[in-house]
Amino acid sequence: MLNIPKQYSHFAFGIIQSGLTCAIAAAIANIPFLSEGTFAVHWFKALMLSWAVMLPVVVVAAPVIRRLANSITR
Repeated sequence: MLNIPKQYSHFAFGIIQSGLTCAIAAAIANIPFLSEGTFAVHWFKALMLSWAVMLPVVVVAAPVIRRLANSITR
C-alpha cells in the first residue's frame, strides 16, 4: 500500500473518484465501437481526455461540494 500522508487524502480521493467516473462514462460513450472491434482504443483515448479535464475539476470542487452537502444535511 502507498504511504500517502493523511493531509493529501483529498487529492487521492480526487484521483480515484475522477478516474473511476471517467472510465465508466467513457465505456458507456464508446459502446457503439464494440461492433467495429475498436472499443478499447476509443475508450482509452476518451478516458485519458476526460480524466485530464475532470481531475482538476474534482480536486477543486470536492471540498466545496462536501461543505455544501454538510450544510444542507443534518
